[in-house]
Amino acid sequence: MISPRAVERWVAAAGLSALLAGCLVGPTYKTPAPLAPPTQAFVSPASPAVSLDQPPPDWWRLYDTPALNQLVQAALVHNTSLQAAAADLAQARAALDLARANRFPTTALSAGAQYGVSSNAQLVDQLEHRGPASPGAYYETGLDVSYEVDLFGRIRRGVQAAKADYQAQAAAEDAARVSVAGETTRAYLDACAYAEELGVAQNSLDVAEQTYQVTLKQAKDGTASDFDVARAREAAERIRASLPAFDAQHRVALFQLSVLTGRPPEAVSEAAAACAVPPKLTSPLPVGDIQSLFKRRPDVREAERRLAADVARVGVATADFYPTITLGASGATAGSKLSQLGAPAYVNYLLGPLLNWSFPNTLVALGEIRQARAAASGDYANFEGAVLQALQDAEDALTTYDDELKRNAALDAARDQSQTAFKLAQERYRLGSIAYLDLLTAQSDLVSASADLAASDQALVSDQVTVFKALGGGWQQAPAISPPSVRDWSQK
Repeated sequence: MISPRAVERWVAAAGLSALLAGCLVGPTYKTPAPLAPPTQAFVSPASPAVSLDQPPPDWWRLYDTPALNQLVQAALVHNTSLQAAAADLAQARAALDLARANRFPTTALSAGAQYGVSSNAQLVDQLEHRGPASPGAYYETGLDVSYEVDLFGRIRRGVQAAKADYQAQAAAEDAARVSVAGETTRAYLDACAYAEELGVAQNSLDVAEQTYQVTLKQAKDGTASDFDVARAREAAERIRASLPAFDAQHRVALFQLSVLTGRPPEAVSEAAAACAVPPKLTSPLPVGDIQSLFKRRPDVREAERRLAADVARVGVATADFYPTITLGASGATAGSKLSQLGAPAYVNYLLGPLLNWSFPNTLVALGEIRQARAAASGDYANFEGAVLQALQDAEDALTTYDDELKRNAALDAARDQSQTAFKLAQERYRLGSIAYLDLLTAQSDLVSASADLAASDQALVSDQVTVFKALGGGWQQAPAISPPSVRDWSQK
């Protein structure tokens, strides 16, 4: 059986060891270095359309479109997802303030007035052999003060964890900014691109209608058959059938743009609705290097801060293994008259330390330490995963963009050749040197080539946005926003 004196010696030795160790138990966090790639450059194919310059924080301004700049700025202020992220950040800030408040003493003040017979009065009457005490008024005030001595760093580790949680939430808010800026830019460019596709389809319809009118006139002159007229009409109607789909895509992009900027769908931006051709980059797309990528990506920073928070919680769990010491003081004064309150004869007080320890039930404390360490191990794996995901996102986006650039150049050349071939076919058909089927084939080739090029233009600007989002920019100069106030939606 362990003697009380032996326990006292063990407690003293443990406390002294903690003091000598700096009174801060648990592991000391060190920021892990991201996995070092073999090269600082991306492995995606080099392209003259890409430069190694660092991308600017407000990368959407590279399109040199004032309307787009205004829409992104509006989204960064009024987007509801960002307002929700700001509320989450405010909540994390409040949790940090609560953790810091634990470093200060706590006080409790009490006061009361009662009517009846107090136990003190009854005791006095019994000692002096009086009769039963008469009921009367009874007044009492008290003050309790307690302060936890952070001997083993439980409170300080808790503050470290709360601070890292706050920083992780700030990184999550920055990640939301990256997404909102990117999707707002994409929605604007999509609206412009779908308007371009709609215009291309309308031009193709005009050409088909002209061909139909020529064929109809030739049929009246006897140089074309009714079959040729039907084929010309069918080709025109087939193109006409594609117009509603392009119009719907255009309107959907405008609706999305409105919602991203915190407005209802019907509040369509007039500037975006008037855009008929997507703006193009006038300089190579800046991508920077891999190390700068890690610094820009908010998700990598968030994962690192989550790791720091859980490492600090290992310290909290370790500190719970040791006793807690609380310095307390309490005082009270009571009497049957208000004038008696505060008089020396009516005052009592207590002062002294309180030792609280779960020993010898250490299994719970050890289990909490293992649980905290396992959580930190998982966070480290998540951090490495975030680093790898950042690399993959950037490489995927750059590869897709490079391939679409090549495809777009080939489609542009194909459209030019189809346009030349169709003009030659029109002239030869009028001269009667080719059959109507040859003209129709040339027209169909031109329509397809024009549609493919317009679709590639849309894919190209979308791929550019994907690259910028993968690079992690767009949050550095974003304005700070406040979450909606409770009085904005609560009942008055």
